[in-house]
Amino acid sequence: MSAQTLLANLPNLITLARLALVPVVIALIVQPKWGLAFGVFLIAGISDAVDGWLAKRLDLRSELGAWLDPLADKALLVSIYIALAIAGVLPAAIAILVVSRDVMIIAGVVVAILLDRPFPIKPLLISKINTAIQIAFACAVLAAKAFDIHLGLWFEIAIWLVAAFTLASAAAYVSQWLRHMEN
Repeated sequence: MSAQTLLANLPNLITLARLALVPVVIALIVQPKWGLAFGVFLIAGISDAVDGWLAKRLDLRSELGAWLDPLADKALLVSIYIALAIAGVLPAAIAILVVSRDVMIIAGVVVAILLDRPFPIKPLLISKINTAIQIAFACAVLAAKAFDIHLGLWFEIAIWLVAAFTLASAAAYVSQWLRHMEN
């Protein structure tokens, strides 16, 4: 691979590396090796910022990257929430809610395609806020486990915050989808 080709694909390679970190983080949660899980999660989060910055700053955006980046983000988030729920750290309900929102969005896209009414997914502001809150919460929980910080009142409040924004984001997408399907 030439240096020019490598540079042109660098954001996608970073995204693929983030995707490859997903099973690593899950394995570390299951073991449980909280410090390492937190560290790998941080690396994955930093890689998300770096690949996006490179793609925009160096104009290295690609159609592949447009698909890979959100896939890697969702794979990481959904896997973290499921693993933390299985490990007994998070209530199953919050993991189910986070996963169900994403499944619902994918199902809506598939139904729209099957009905020959393709639905372009554009990230909404509420969705970006929701993702940021979900990431921050997962990071805080992993940090709390890594540094043996008690999951007290902050944890309970944060769960409700994640639930509220996840529901608000889901409602926004359902509303947008229904308007699209009616037209």
